Amino acid sequence: MKLRISTGKLLALTSSLFLGVMTLGANAQSAADYPNKTIELVVPFGAGGGTDVLARVFADAAKKHTSQQITVMNKPGASGGIGLTEVASAKPDGYKIAMVTVEMAIIPHMGIVKFTTDDFTPIVRLNADPIVLTVRAEAPWNTVEEFMEAAKKSKDPMKFGNAGTGGLSHMAAEALSQKIGTTFTHVPFQGNAPAVVALLGGHIDAVTSSPSEVSTFVSTGKLRPLGVFADQRFRGVGFDQIPTLKERKIDLSMGTWRGIAGPKNMPADVLEKLSAISVKTANEPAVKEAMEKQNLGYAVTDGANFKKQITADSALFKQLIEKLGIK
Repeated sequence: MKLRISTGKLLALTSSLFLGVMTLGANAQSAADYPNKTIELVVPFGAGGGTDVLARVFADAAKKHTSQQITVMNKPGASGGIGLTEVASAKPDGYKIAMVTVEMAIIPHMGIVKFTTDDFTPIVRLNADPIVLTVRAEAPWNTVEEFMEAAKKSKDPMKFGNAGTGGLSHMAAEALSQKIGTTFTHVPFQGNAPAVVALLGGHIDAVTSSPSEVSTFVSTGKLRPLGVFADQRFRGVGFDQIPTLKERKIDLSMGTWRGIAGPKNMPADVLEKLSAISVKTANEPAVKEAMEKQNLGYAVTDGANFKKQITADSALFKQLIEKLGIK
């Protein structure tokens, strides 16, 4: 039996094969000379916070390891959801990446976004920090115990600033309120930096944030940290004498991390090159020094280990969100 193919179908098949070969060739070429243009690093929070500071330090240090510039773009909103959504849906060619934070493992379970952690390719973790409870220096509470007692007796709930509903700072305050048996009024901002400004202005009573986001004002005596959400004390400047919540009989540990990630399905060779650039940059002495200066916990690990942590934290926060009933 002879197989007959019409001239039209033959032309269509030939065209399809030609386009496929051309696409493969273009992809191979683009991977071979990657990067050949500016790489955009999306920060899903406003300028001035710990995540933004780290992104800019990273972008500057990367100049030693790539001929192309890495530009930082702030895309705040929805507890990081706006910027992260943009990167998750971007073309996976290595030219749009994100400074990801622990919020990427939280907000999918809040119903705030449509992406999941599986929509990202972890490249390198840069930092890990505990959460710290901070108040104004002139506040009447000098210890966690005094703060808790005041929160329980207050006619109106204490006002807690956070980086947005569903963010880690919100989750930490919710978990604390559950532990001590009271309620707080949660005031969302587009990042922890504006929340800290509101605290300095006396518009809120406290913030739960990473140490880096309050360290400048702690060192100048304008803010007072009361307790660290960790198993061990934080050794950063101005915090090494601050007790953990566990020391104060509150069994609560919670922390953040920051790192670099791209969209899923990145070509293996592009990912290999971007990972090499990122790891070399992360290990630059200038990056470590800048992180220490900002009280950012230096905790570099590769993409594979970073992915394991993201997966584990996603499962943890899913369980916590369901327990607290804060979807």
